[in-house]
Amino acid sequence: MAAMNRKLNTEEIVRVSIDEYRDIPKIPLVVLLDNVRSMHNIGSVFRTADAFRVEKVILCGITATPPHNEIHKSALGAEYSVEWQYADDSRDVVERLANEGYIPIAIEQTEQSVALNHFDIDKSNRYVVVFGNEVFGVGQPTIDACRYSIEIPQAGTKHSLNVSVAAGIVIYDFFEKLK
Repeated sequence: MAAMNRKLNTEEIVRVSIDEYRDIPKIPLVVLLDNVRSMHNIGSVFRTADAFRVEKVILCGITATPPHNEIHKSALGAEYSVEWQYADDSRDVVERLANEGYIPIAIEQTEQSVALNHFDIDKSNRYVVVFGNEVFGVGQPTIDACRYSIEIPQAGTKHSLNVSVAAGIVIYDFFEKLK
């Protein structure tokens, strides 16, 4: 029996080149990784940032930077298409971006956090979302510098997600609301 919904092969999937990608308009979203230790998570965030046209990824603290084979394994080249920079201190970056007009948001469970599905996004604003360390989350000084905290509603026994999974959910949500 013939397949009713045939999978596309690589040659059939239309992709832009890295040079073309750099010229495509990006959504007004910066992703900041605060002391993320897994290079696979870092690479996955780059790949998601590429897929949803994130403006930039900022790597802070102990977060590793490209070029690195372990990042490349999950980024699959997105570390070359997505603009990125490194900074020592995430709080300093958040404060600088807030002064530039970005709205800083910690993706973290806090006393004042708002569920992602209840967070209203204004298309006229620019945003920076901060994702934290796999064990300790976003550092409190960085949370203090953010205007909001967003948490992803969860219904199971665990109340945390892998940082790259959380980033995928949040980035896609912002992409849908900002595009």
